[in-house]
Amino acid sequence: MKKPSVILPFERPIYELEEKLNALEKKPTSAQVKESIRNMRVEITHMKKDVFSKLDPWEVVQVARHPDRPQLRDYIELVFDEFVELHGDKSFGDDRALMTGFARLGEHKVMLIGQHKGRNLQERNECFYGCAHPEGYKKALSKMRMAEKYGIPIVCLIDTPGAYPGVGAEERGQAYHIALNLREMSQLETPIVCTVIGEGGSGGALGIGIGNHVSVLEFAYYSVISPEGCAGILWKHVKHADRAARALKFTSQNLLKMGIVDEIIQEPLGAAHRNHRQMAAELRATLMDNLKKLKGFSKEELVNHRYEKFRNIGVFEEKFQEEESELSETIQDE
Repeated sequence: MKKPSVILPFERPIYELEEKLNALEKKPTSAQVKESIRNMRVEITHMKKDVFSKLDPWEVVQVARHPDRPQLRDYIELVFDEFVELHGDKSFGDDRALMTGFARLGEHKVMLIGQHKGRNLQERNECFYGCAHPEGYKKALSKMRMAEKYGIPIVCLIDTPGAYPGVGAEERGQAYHIALNLREMSQLETPIVCTVIGEGGSGGALGIGIGNHVSVLEFAYYSVISPEGCAGILWKHVKHADRAARALKFTSQNLLKMGIVDEIIQEPLGAAHRNHRQMAAELRATLMDNLKKLKGFSKEELVNHRYEKFRNIGVFEEKFQEEESELSETIQDE
């Protein structure tokens, strides 16, 4: 077992038990030792299931941000074939936080769009920890339009705490370019499949998140704001981030229940950072299945399907308001 770079507090009992198992496996084999090993493996499996089935929203955020969690470049290597990166927005520069390129996914040729955070300090600084600038969203939209022109499906892998908040980004129209992407993606006449693989923070995530099918990994989150940002606004201090995480209802189960995502992709036992290859296999199978389903849609059906999908988000609130209005009228009549 490879030791992780970071052990989260709730994972510690699991790793302690695994260390005991490793020590036991090095002992001379006997019937008693073999039985102990079997029992300990079963105990570890049960412990993983128990711990990860009871994570609170803040603990889910910690899993989504785990430094060993597979990132975009890992999935490019494990899920896709023949990736050819496309650079630049043709006007300002090449944003390294947002990668684009042609790739092959089984029988499908796709345009891959995704955010990459970086593994080491140098790469993270180049990628701005996955926070894209306006030129990143311009690059993404340019490549999406190219995909539409040649009838190629688009796959978006979302993993960002949010769009880059610097002065330069604001001066170059950060909000405008995200809003432009939302409008243009809603009208593209080609299949779009989006998956939140880690963090899905604010407009930075939504800027490449308008798809016919939107899925989320089991321990990823998708939110209008980061827990720290929400805590700063509501409670004036980042120390309340755990409280904000509970209030935001952004875990995969909440998202599915509210109709914001269409599917939850199950992670390996102990979460994706424990087994990159198994997670990649699950993601690959899900992407291929969804692309196959969308292949039979006409261009008009794809656009209408996407439009109706996002128009229906939050409809339960409107229904509640209608019922409340009807109740008020009934009370007044009485």
